[in-house]
Amino acid sequence: MYERFTDRARKVMQLANQEAQRFNHEYIGTEHVLLGLVKEGSGVAANVLKNLDVDLRKIRLEVEKIVQSGPDMVTMGKLPQTPRAKKVIEYALEEAKNLNHNYVGTEHLLLGLLREQEGVAAQVLMNLGLKLEDVREEVLNLLGHGLEGAETSERASGSSKSGKSKTPALDSFGRDLTELARQKKLDPVIGRSDEIERVIQILSRRQKNNPVLLGEAGVGKTAIVEGFAQMVVDGNVP
Repeated sequence: MYERFTDRARKVMQLANQEAQRFNHEYIGTEHVLLGLVKEGSGVAANVLKNLDVDLRKIRLEVEKIVQSGPDMVTMGKLPQTPRAKKVIEYALEEAKNLNHNYVGTEHLLLGLLREQEGVAAQVLMNLGLKLEDVREEVLNLLGHGLEGAETSERASGSSKSGKSKTPALDSFGRDLTELARQKKLDPVIGRSDEIERVIQILSRRQKNNPVLLGEAGVGKTAIVEGFAQMVVDGNVP
């Protein structure tokens, strides 16, 4: 079932199992999946909730208000999913397919929770003042798949008057190093001029122009890229 799940999505399901055990429940429900998304904390789903000014800690407290703990017992191993939780997984797979994604991430799990409107997870979000459709729209906007009308309007205007980024997915998964360099937020790079120059040479080729930086963690791969970004901003590249 989880073959197409990203590492973070799989982690969410593991955390959902742990949350169910913490409540002494013998099942995994939609509320546990939501808690898994909250506890994982760094996926697209968590970023969506942050963009909607939702305190993730409040979600946990709201779940704990609604869901009662089970009898004082310890249930070990992998717990079965409720029918609603299974439906959420089915919806997540459908959402990934509809978005032409060959993976299932935390964003798809959140979209699945939104579609299962009778579940505890959806009730928690509504109790916190969220409209489920607004949450869905925020997910799609973050992935660059905003509502068709909004996309058409933005393309027609040729501008971003709404203030929304033109590269929401990149903003979510990466850092704009040239913008950070422009804002003087990058540390100076010392002793990497040869490596940076080699990167520039490769990028300047007409073919085979994709440099690859290999090395153990901490050897300075990121510093080379940051140094290159600073040179781009300073206008010191061909």
